[in-house]
This record gives sequence, structure tokens and C-alpha cells, in this order.
Amino acid sequence: VQLQESGPGLVKPSQTLSLTCTVSGGSITSNNYYWGWIRQPPGKGLEWIGYISYSGSTYYSPSLKSRTSISRDTSNNQFSLQLSSVTPEDTAVYYCSRAYGNRWWPTYGMDYWGKGTLVTVSS
Repeated sequence: VQLQESGPGLVKPSQTLSLTCTVSGGSITSNNYYWGWIRQPPGKGLEWIGYISYSGSTYYSPSLKSRTSISRDTSNNQFSLQLSSVTPEDTAVYYCSRAYGNRWWPTYGMDYWGKGTLVTVSS
């Protein structure tokens, strides 16, 4: 399985950050798999943003929920992240990942990651 992030590397404050993850070697609709977004700001730890499940259900971090939307394009085997009203504090390397679990939650954790893409929020 391979995951590849794509999208603009520079976003202006107050705009919406949009990234897409293209998955190869596995279907995003395969049962019990969850597809996630994680970020790492410079000098800080990893922060989970959210998941979209094999059935299309979405789960978001409470701290980002009001600004986050994760969607999917099953015909192209892609899933996407939109983060609205960004500020410089949203500057980070953004990763997409795959996780495995059951029908309710990816209990077994993440097993495949993309290489990550740096998104800088600046005017």
C-alpha cells in the first residue's frame, strides 16, 4: 500500500487548506480500514486530525472539528482534507495514513503512512 499527499505548500491566513491523499495498492472502501490525516508542526509532536472510514463515516479531533472536513472520491481511490480559517499555527507537515480496526473504530492503529507534505500558512 502506498499513500501520497498532494496540495498547495503555501496557504494564506483565513483561507482553506486543501490536501488530497492518493492511495495505491489497496481500496479505500475495503472493510474495516480507516484513512486518516495527521500533522506535525515544526518542533512539536504529532497531532491526529481525523479519519474517514471504509463506509464513509468521519471522525474528527475535538480541537479541530469545527474547522475540519474529510471526504473521499472512491472512483479515484482518494480522500481529502479541508481545514478552514487557517492561521500560522496550522503550519505543519501533513501526513495521510491507513489504520485498521473494526466496524466502530481503527483499534489496531496506523500501519501505512505517506511521506508527508509541508504546508506553510503565511501572507
